[in-house]
Amino acid sequence: MALKGVRRANKNPPILSHEFVIQNHADIVSCVAMVFVLGLMFQATAPLASVFIAVQHNATDPEMLTTPDTPMTYTYGSKDTAAIFFYCLISIVMHAIIQEYILDKVNRKLHLSKTKHSKFNESGQLLIFTAVSAAWGLNILVKDNIIHDISSLWGGYPEGHAQMSFMLKFFFLIQMSYWLHCYPELYFQKTKREEMPGKIQHASLYLIFCAAAYVLKLNALVAVCLVQAWMMWNFIYFHLRQMRERQAEQMALRKKLAERKTRKGRRDDSKRSSEEDFSELPEVDQQTRRRK
Repeated sequence: MALKGVRRANKNPPILSHEFVIQNHADIVSCVAMVFVLGLMFQATAPLASVFIAVQHNATDPEMLTTPDTPMTYTYGSKDTAAIFFYCLISIVMHAIIQEYILDKVNRKLHLSKTKHSKFNESGQLLIFTAVSAAWGLNILVKDNIIHDISSLWGGYPEGHAQMSFMLKFFFLIQMSYWLHCYPELYFQKTKREEMPGKIQHASLYLIFCAAAYVLKLNALVAVCLVQAWMMWNFIYFHLRQMRERQAEQMALRKKLAERKTRKGRRDDSKRSSEEDFSELPEVDQQTRRRK
């Protein structure tokens, strides 16, 4: 018979509660992003939706569009804030996808503790972002012929740097969107209060750095700096991680050896004490124990 008065715990949190939003934030944000995407399908809302999705402020000379190989150039403007907002939503969704389909699977195999679990997730997200940014930035530097002509980084400033290619502008929009999405992630990831100041400072410095370079027309120069920074971060992080793993293995081996030595010492001491006790007995008692 069923016991009366016993209530089963409700695993599903109430709708619109903090726990509900945190658990389903990726689905909620993706639905908001889909509203802008669906807006492109209707003629009445397509101009407004394109402001959030497409790259704005095209500065290409119309007379140069007669040839199909003419590269499109862009400048910065107020409409870029709409694109940054939209791609900030995409960054939140991508953060959740990477967490669920990559990092969580690795965590299950490693069996990490709670503290190591949060640090691994943070480092894994940043590692993937920096690796993609470094490869993407290097591709832009090669396609825009910046590597072969280093003087183009500062030559003709500021008039010569007023326009940028599509990929270079999109690169900076994604960079600013990523660092902007770090603020709501503090809420979604249930970050502790004592850890918030460091993470906010880290994201704010990168966001201000990218935004200042974007507005001050230092896009190519800062792209080179970002590529080098991301490559150095990955290189240092990879080697530091290997060093930490080796040190942890060595410490574990040392602890095992020390434990074995202490166990052997205890056994030897117990044997010696038993032998000493046996030798101290009279001969009659020794013979009786030997017979037993």
